[in-house]
Amino acid sequence: MHLIVVGTGIVGTCCGAWLQRDGHRITFVSADAPGEACSFGNAGSLSPSACLPVGMPGMWKQVPHWLLRADGPLAIRPAYLPALLPWLWRFVRHSSRDEVVRIATAMRGLLAPIFEAYEPLLERAQAQRWVRRTGCLYVYSGADAAQRWAWGMALRRSLGVEMRDVGQDELEALEPDLKGRFRFGILAPENGSTLDPSQLVKALHAQCETDGAVTLRATVQDFENRGERITAVVTADGRRIDCDGVVVAGGAWSARLARRLGARVPLESQRGYHVTVQSNNLSLRHTVMAPEYNLMVNPMAMGLRLAGTVEFAGLAPPPNPARAAVLLDKGREMFPHLDTRRHTHWMGHRPCLPDSLPVIGPAPGPANAWLAFGHGHVGMCGGATTGREIAHLVAGRPPQVDLRPFRADRF
Repeated sequence: MHLIVVGTGIVGTCCGAWLQRDGHRITFVSADAPGEACSFGNAGSLSPSACLPVGMPGMWKQVPHWLLRADGPLAIRPAYLPALLPWLWRFVRHSSRDEVVRIATAMRGLLAPIFEAYEPLLERAQAQRWVRRTGCLYVYSGADAAQRWAWGMALRRSLGVEMRDVGQDELEALEPDLKGRFRFGILAPENGSTLDPSQLVKALHAQCETDGAVTLRATVQDFENRGERITAVVTADGRRIDCDGVVVAGGAWSARLARRLGARVPLESQRGYHVTVQSNNLSLRHTVMAPEYNLMVNPMAMGLRLAGTVEFAGLAPPPNPARAAVLLDKGREMFPHLDTRRHTHWMGHRPCLPDSLPVIGPAPGPANAWLAFGHGHVGMCGGATTGREIAHLVAGRPPQVDLRPFRADRF
């Protein structure tokens, strides 16, 4: 079959790569170049442990305090608040303990096979150099401080995530640059990361093209139907591309196309910022997550990446450089000896749903359309498994992951 994949980020690229393994002919259509947009600037985590939703029990009580702080982890532009309120209400409803357990269980099923799902794609593209499995360290000022997050850590462990407590001496031996700020840690040894998320996507996408895929830089405007089947996509510049089916994996821009396929989903952009310190003088060997700072730190090929702030403002407004400056300030606070003379900053649109679960599965309308978007903070983590599961659905094979929690009509 000739399938059109809308999107060339990590999710769309992995969908195309897995579909090619079944012999399908792929045309990618995207306004962005492969590996740009959200796939360019994420924190690079490849973490089977990242199964907890964004909304945790009691978090809503902290939101007013966060919004009043210039350096808080959350910002909402006032003009956007009225449009955001229905989404926030759903978000709070999905933050109860029972809901968090349900969501984390579903996400664990999607994320547990990260490396199993990536392996054949990396091998085919000879892109193994962009992925490492050195583990992730969750670090705290002390064991008492870690108790604030103990319930979530216990939930992870109950779902089979390997996590090991690390005392101060071992922590400082594992990462000498953490000395003086952190006295307790939890090591997730199964976790990994990418040295460069954009280059990883570009390598996988280039292999897709080597294997016959075509990439068109265009915006999909609409679909042509014949009965209950999509027969073509129509781009904003009037091009008509015939196809036997379509996969919508367009990240934060997917909601409009999903509606055309019968799915109304409350997709929102959690605008994420990063700072990459090119003059990095640290020697970190692990991805480091510091919950007390709301900061993820990942040593990458281009420097030390600092990420961990969220802004709600919609897709249109320009970035707010102050949000990136907050990350740099926190990085300096965590690592007083960090050389920050050379650094860059970035903003991208994380595609998020109020229950922190992506949409993965058939579209409610046409019989030959599938949806794969809304991965929020775990696009790199879930991209390969999502691609594998979409390929199963297209082929009519039973999925390897329980996809019922990810269905498009759950809202």
